[in-house]
Amino acid sequence: MAAASSSGKVRLTTLLLRLLGLLSSASCSAQVPLLLWSSDSLPPLASPAAGHITSNDQLSAYLAAALGSGPHTVLLFLQDKLSKDDFTVFGGVFGNKQDSVFHNLEAALQSSASSITVPALEWTGASSFPALFQETLGVSPVLVDAETLSHLTINTSVNNLLLINLPYCTGSHKSCKEVLHDNDEIIGNVLSVVKEKNVPYTAIYTGLQPSRVISEASVSDQSVSRSLLQAVEADVKAPIMFNQSGNPCIMLWAQNLFVSHESPSKWIDLAEETPSLAGSMCNNTNSLLVLTYPSGSILSFSMSQRHYPVSGRNWFTLDSVQLQSNSQTASFVGGRGIYAPAEYSFHCQSVSSFQDALLVPNNTNQETSKWSLNFIDFQIQGFRLANGTNFSYASDCAGFFTAGIWMGLLTSLLMLLIFVYGLHMIMQLNTMDRFDDPKGPSISVPQSE
Repeated sequence: MAAASSSGKVRLTTLLLRLLGLLSSASCSAQVPLLLWSSDSLPPLASPAAGHITSNDQLSAYLAAALGSGPHTVLLFLQDKLSKDDFTVFGGVFGNKQDSVFHNLEAALQSSASSITVPALEWTGASSFPALFQETLGVSPVLVDAETLSHLTINTSVNNLLLINLPYCTGSHKSCKEVLHDNDEIIGNVLSVVKEKNVPYTAIYTGLQPSRVISEASVSDQSVSRSLLQAVEADVKAPIMFNQSGNPCIMLWAQNLFVSHESPSKWIDLAEETPSLAGSMCNNTNSLLVLTYPSGSILSFSMSQRHYPVSGRNWFTLDSVQLQSNSQTASFVGGRGIYAPAEYSFHCQSVSSFQDALLVPNNTNQETSKWSLNFIDFQIQGFRLANGTNFSYASDCAGFFTAGIWMGLLTSLLMLLIFVYGLHMIMQLNTMDRFDDPKGPSISVPQSE
């Protein structure tokens, strides 16, 4: 009996240790929920067991099976933050549906031909989901909203990845319930536009990162040197696209859109905000892209194209960039170095107004001197978009003869000149026409006294 009791205690202790191990491993991994539904049938996905965390590899394999064959139009509703608790607290798929703020989302799941719910999906970084769908479909995501989508012509014969960014309540003057309710309205409006166009679609609703992170293990249990070497992955942003009369005509992408007022050390990155495109326009000769940000700043890009007889082709130039913020207006001229063939896009690693300036301050505006602009990894196209949703071939601002190439050429030329001079000196050496013969008269060398 004593032996049996001892064996039972050992088994119980082992079971508790395993359970604690599972809990500790789960607490160290962040998860986001993912909802997927389609107007067509989707391959079945086994219901995960309680507490199971779906890995990115499992999701990638499922997406390859669901979206790998035939053209698909994918609507990716990507919220800044999302966790299962958001559904539990505010109703919906995992919560009380009587007081839910996700009415349109629930209706879409119920009316769809098939739907998949993943309560806990492994989160590895803010850029993992856009990159995963981009790799699966083989196309770049295009940032749209309900208004832009209503004027967009969708080619159903090719893959389309339409990205709809949704905000979260962090730092917002609205409550989380109001923000999520507004996001649900956006989802409903986008789905209504797609259904009106009679386009088969597959929709995904998930988050860039968890809104509520489970407490992680203490820092003392982790390797400090390893954590110092870890870096956060950069976001994969979709280009900003403006459509007019259903035709895409302006695209812009930038990793950062830094602006600064009087203090060069305090930069504001407008690329972190989602702008409105109201006021933009385009035609065969002029394009105007107006980005109105929630913070109150307005950034305008004015472009034009014309025919140059010398080159025999049309070229477009970024004529000016205007910034309006805090009732102040700053204007910069960009035609000096920002140009490309009309059928190309323009790309530059850095477009700034202060160092190697491609944006020249407009001296007629005194407020301009107080502002500084710095656009990182900047690309823009205002005419003749390729395939309607992609940038054309990029004309880069970096010339062929960069500083490094000039240094190499000048160094090689200097060494070549030294070699030629040495070879010339060797070839000028002549042998003596007389030699000292012991049998003959000696050679006399006069000496000066």
